[in-house]
Amino acid sequence: MTTLLQISDPHFGTVQPDVMEALVRMASAQRPDLLVLSGDITQRARVEEFAQARAFCDRLAIAQRLVIPGNHDIALFNLYQRFLTPYARYLQAFGPGLERVVSTPLLRVIGVKTTRRWRHKNGEVSPAQIERVVTELRRSDPAQLRIVVVHQPVYVPSASDRHDRLRGWEAAVRAWAEAGADIVMGGHIHLPYVHELSSSMAGLGRRLWCVQAGTALSTRLRAGIPNSVNMLRYDGAGQPVSCLLERWDYQAGSGQFECANSTVLLIGR
Repeated sequence: MTTLLQISDPHFGTVQPDVMEALVRMASAQRPDLLVLSGDITQRARVEEFAQARAFCDRLAIAQRLVIPGNHDIALFNLYQRFLTPYARYLQAFGPGLERVVSTPLLRVIGVKTTRRWRHKNGEVSPAQIERVVTELRRSDPAQLRIVVVHQPVYVPSASDRHDRLRGWEAAVRAWAEAGADIVMGGHIHLPYVHELSSSMAGLGRRLWCVQAGTALSTRLRAGIPNSVNMLRYDGAGQPVSCLLERWDYQAGSGQFECANSTVLLIGR
C-alpha cells in the first residue's frame, strides 16, 4: 500500500496556525509516502512566504514530494521580477526544476507548470508540455498508478468556474488518457471534488479522473467549504484495479482534520 497526500492552495501569508498544526498532526498519524502540493504555495510570492512554506513541508516529514507553482507564486506587482525571473523564489525554496516526475514502484506522478508570467490568473498547457507528459506516461510500469499534477482544473462542475479552467485542457485530457493517465490532480479554485472525465467527454476511450483539492490552510475559503486535503491510497491489487480517495476536512470543533468523504476510483486498465 502506498499513500499520497495532496495539499493545494495553502497561500502562505494567509494561513491559519491552528489549521496548520492540525495538518502536521494528521500527516504524523497517517504517514503518507508522497506529498503533492498543487500550487498557490504563497499569497504574494514573497521570500518569507516561500521560506515558511518550505519549513512547513519539512515539518510534515514525508519522504518524497512533488511541488508545482501556481499563479500566486509569481510576483504580481514587481514587474521586473515577474517577467525576467518569475520562478526564482519558487526554485530557491522547492527546486531544482519546475516540472518534476516522481516514480515509485506503485506511482508515477508527473508535474506540469501551468502558470504563465503573462497571465495573472489563468493557466495554460502547451502542445510541447502535453507531449512531454505523454512521453512520461508511456514510461510507466504496468503496476504504477499514473497521475498528472496541474494547478488549474481540467474540469469544473459549475458554469461560474469555467473561466478558471486550464487553457488547452481538452487536448491535454485526450492525449493523456490515450497515453494511459489515471488521474489529473489540481487546485486553484478552492473547491474539492472528483469527476470521471469520460462521463462528460465523448470518445475519451478510457476512465480518467479529475481530482481537485480545496485550500489546505488559507483563510481564503469559499462559502460553506472548510479547509481540506486529499489522501489517496493504492495497493495495485484486486480486480478491477482501484484506488481509494479520501477528503479530509478541518473541523473547527475538534481542531482536527477528519475524513469527511471517501470514493473508490476504478482505474481504466
